Amino acid sequence: MTSFAAPATQDRCTLVLAYHIQRGQIDGVDVSGHSVAVVADAPAKMLDGNWRVGLMIDDKASKEQADKLAGVFSGQMGGPMASLAPLIGEVLGIEQHPIEFRDDGRKHHLKIGNEIAIDVEEYVPAFEGLSEPTKVVGVFHPSNTTLTMARPTASRIKAFGMEFHNSGKSAFSASYRWSA
Repeated sequence: MTSFAAPATQDRCTLVLAYHIQRGQIDGVDVSGHSVAVVADAPAKMLDGNWRVGLMIDDKASKEQADKLAGVFSGQMGGPMASLAPLIGEVLGIEQHPIEFRDDGRKHHLKIGNEIAIDVEEYVPAFEGLSEPTKVVGVFHPSNTTLTMARPTASRIKAFGMEFHNSGKSAFSASYRWSA
């Protein structure tokens, strides 16, 4: 998702954007410790729009917290996700599920109920003396303009009528700091 104008390698671009909120509040409502995932199916050229999107929110979030998180991650409340809102053609739903998120340095794990299980490992080139993961800088992405390249070591997604696997293909990780 680093270039919305370039066509995807496949006929469709399927993706999961997952976020764990270490600390934060939305309109005075504390959302610290919660996780959210955006699951999407987009045309090969993402700027063509007509995305099919579903939102998954941590089931530990109260109704008030879930409503605020849905507002931010759907782009309705502004912020970085608002840039994606015009591309969405169909909202497939907003669901709450148990979400397990683990960050082990260069390895990241996400499990959402029985619907999603993803493990990614940041990519470090196998050249002597290189120890830092490869980064892509200056990209248009709602998470951050700097993304760390990664590869999915395990990937199973079956949610909102979409089913896809991304093991061995591409992934990114990034920290983020948002305010609206």
